[in-house]
Amino acid sequence: MDYYQILGVERSATKEEIKRAYRRLARKYHPDICKKPECEEKFKEINEAYQVLIDEEKRRIYDIYGKEGLERGGMGGGEKGSGGGFDFSDFFGGFFDEFFGGGFEEEEGDLPYPLDRVIEVILDFEEAVYGVCRDVEITYYKLCPLCKGTGASKVAPCPTCGGRGQVYFKQGFFQMAQTCPDCGGKGVKVVEKCKKCKGSGYLIARDKVKVDIPAGVDTGMRMRVKGRGNEGRKGNRGDLYLVFRVKDSKIFKRDGLNLYLELPIFFTNALLGGKVKIPTLYGEQEVELKPFTREGEKIVLPGEGVKSPTTGQKGDLIAIIKIVYPKKLTPRQRELLEELHNSFGKEMVESHHSFLADITEKIKGFWQKLKKGK
Repeated sequence: MDYYQILGVERSATKEEIKRAYRRLARKYHPDICKKPECEEKFKEINEAYQVLIDEEKRRIYDIYGKEGLERGGMGGGEKGSGGGFDFSDFFGGFFDEFFGGGFEEEEGDLPYPLDRVIEVILDFEEAVYGVCRDVEITYYKLCPLCKGTGASKVAPCPTCGGRGQVYFKQGFFQMAQTCPDCGGKGVKVVEKCKKCKGSGYLIARDKVKVDIPAGVDTGMRMRVKGRGNEGRKGNRGDLYLVFRVKDSKIFKRDGLNLYLELPIFFTNALLGGKVKIPTLYGEQEVELKPFTREGEKIVLPGEGVKSPTTGQKGDLIAIIKIVYPKKLTPRQRELLEELHNSFGKEMVESHHSFLADITEKIKGFWQKLKKGK
């Protein structure tokens, strides 16, 4: 079999990943622990694979030429007693430490849950753009003290894999192995669930964390709080990741660091121009509105947008003109508007009507041609 498959690692695995995989498998298949006949052979395979993959030169030869290349080079296939680059300090430090109180290097795979915890934090728009100190209530997982994370008060060997944790099948001339689909590689199946944790292997604990959320966070951004995640076997805790979701503002629309604002301008102001005040995150800005301002025109205020939580750079505020017309007119207002209308002169009014008439005639001609075509 392929050495990488034996240890259950990728071909790009680092030395630390190979060591962790070896220790985990050695603990499971060592003949002093596993009394089944097949364990001794499995343990030899694990040792052979480890001897090769932990040595940089042997691993390089194996990657290029395979096992035959190693044998031609005098490695001897990692036979027992040959030494062959086997790191005994790794073996004794990783396996026999358990018998003398040293324990194994803890892995997330040994737990019924990941060490890191991810929760969503909902922020008001103002909290996100200005920053806020928030007491966040969280839940996290800790191992069930009764079943030690197994979720069972009684187990039996898995009938599918016979307690090995792997099932074997042939593909051509090769015998392949894969994780048992029924027990997930544990080698045992639950006969009776743990009464304390109801078979989950963990209990839920509660905690409160005070977090300083910087100004400028946005939906989807993450913040790490070290050591406030789920609990490991030794009482240590992983990290807590806060994922933010920011509520919409009733005033601003946000696009990254830029803010957009619809600025209502009365139609007379749009015609005459003048000074207008624009609300920003940091106060009001007074700007000069030019005469004959049109609907949809933009006024850009540089640096009046959102502050970046990482660089401190500020975006822009873009005010989009929305012209507002009166909904009702008093008799006097109507009289004044008619007077204004007439003041533009007969030629201007008639030219406007002439323009509309031309458009109407062109549309009529189009429809006539369309009817003749049918």
